[in-house]
Amino acid sequence: MPAKQFSRIPTNVIIGFLGSGKTTAIAKLVDKRPAGQRWSILINEFGKVSIDHALVNSSLDGVAVEELGGGCACCTLAFVFKPLLAQFIRRTKPDRLILEPSGVSHPANVIDILRSPNFATAIDLRNIICLIDPKDFDDVRWRETAVFQDQVQLADIVILNWTDSRDRELIDRCRTWIESFRPPKQLILETSFGEIDSELLDRQFDTLYFPMFADAHRSPEDDSTSATELHPVSDPDHHDHDHIAEEAAPPQPAPGRPVRFQNSDADYDACGWIFHVDDIFDRDELLDLLGYVHPIVRLKGVFRCDDDWWTINRAKDGTSYAPSAYRRDSRLEIILDRKTPGWDDFEAKLLDCLRTAGD
Repeated sequence: MPAKQFSRIPTNVIIGFLGSGKTTAIAKLVDKRPAGQRWSILINEFGKVSIDHALVNSSLDGVAVEELGGGCACCTLAFVFKPLLAQFIRRTKPDRLILEPSGVSHPANVIDILRSPNFATAIDLRNIICLIDPKDFDDVRWRETAVFQDQVQLADIVILNWTDSRDRELIDRCRTWIESFRPPKQLILETSFGEIDSELLDRQFDTLYFPMFADAHRSPEDDSTSATELHPVSDPDHHDHDHIAEEAAPPQPAPGRPVRFQNSDADYDACGWIFHVDDIFDRDELLDLLGYVHPIVRLKGVFRCDDDWWTINRAKDGTSYAPSAYRRDSRLEIILDRKTPGWDDFEAKLLDCLRTAGD
């Protein structure tokens, strides 16, 4: 009996620097997906505390969100990324797959993995879309890095986000810089609030792009393990775990006693907290603290407050708040572009925002 033929999964990679608007853009694409389609979203975060499953509505029917935190899928987490991706696809059986690499990661190795023989039989890699904040282009610390330049270099489509709050002269200079890349980008567009036309996901182009700095974030060699192989045939009675086991079960928070996770490399310092579900925050005090603390590159959080559950999303000078359907626990992740000894003091300020019994 001939083997059943399986269609390759349309797959997109959404790349961009920290705070460029990737997760917001993905959330809006998910909301506009065709009726009845199953979409799977795999998000890689540099920090160890996952937040994006609260920002991308994974409670929607047909939407699965998986997060890989604590490093970059292109290098330090490459061994975990491959089997996690294979298991995620087998388990969720998506009609479309979207990957969001960490904003500080070099995308070349992730793209190479998707094009490798182990995945190419199941994945139809379509457009790679890069979101860029013109303000990041204007900062020489970011613009001259290999990661920032290759995020643009490897994209089929580059979208300038945040254009509602950036000067026209800066936007035009950023566009001129993008136009200097060779081969030229297929499209350079402008948007605000992460709005992307879903038609762009599948628009067909012929040009393949290759990195200018292929060795900038090199992954360890891992050609020996068969765990990375992805077979489109999936046993319906087989259930993979949501995550690859890395260590023993992490410690759990208690009321008033959050669990803290830290992660850093040569360029970034990240710290995250998970609070017990019974911890309730004074919303005004909390938002004042998180809305004005400086300096930060990225801040994401979801909190149980006295009136509702809220998400907070900060990138550089932009801050947004919104009610959240997430109810599991309160959690926060902050990424800085410098080392700091101040996490203990900041944690004390967070605890000061908790409601006490009788409030």
